Amino acid sequence: MTLRLQKLAGRQIATHLSALADLRIRVFRDWPYLYEGSRDYEAHYLEVYLDCPRSLCVLAWDGERCVGASTCLPLADALPDMQQPFVEQGMDLSRIDYFGESVLLREYRGRGLGVAFFAEREAHARGLGLSLCAFCAVDRDADDPRRPAGYAGNDAFWSKRGYRQQPQLRSTFSWPDIGQSQHSDKSMTFWMRDLSEEPSA
Repeated sequence: MTLRLQKLAGRQIATHLSALADLRIRVFRDWPYLYEGSRDYEAHYLEVYLDCPRSLCVLAWDGERCVGASTCLPLADALPDMQQPFVEQGMDLSRIDYFGESVLLREYRGRGLGVAFFAEREAHARGLGLSLCAFCAVDRDADDPRRPAGYAGNDAFWSKRGYRQQPQLRSTFSWPDIGQSQHSDKSMTFWMRDLSEEPSA
């Protein structure tokens, strides 16, 4: 199996927008996001990356099949709801790279692509002169009956990469859960890494 990475910026992302949208809809349907995806929602959500010439989209391909994707853009160019928690904490948006999704089909996990996605986005941040990287993850109750038995999250992986959860940085995003037509608010907590520090784990 030959896997390759492709990097796109700004409007270049439009050339593979359908593949990116399909991956987000498929992967985020699983726990903990339980996202009832739609092309209309995807088109609206992804527009900010297309409109930003400093954005990055990394696609993973197995032959002609797109099997993974990851995005980022400077937080100063992101939507206000992404910026608001940092503004409230008095943080300098011009230093921060905002990481969007990192989605990978289940059968391709454990092959180093997740690490590669982080490495490419961190290198992109450094290339833009940004010193902090941040992303957010959905908060779900530990006793939520929809939680799969034996589910292990990504906290250990993120910590090994040098990211730390920031309880003071929280936001709210809205999407429909599986089987629902109406959007509902979801609490999201941010994780951050200072690129000047080497991971301790």
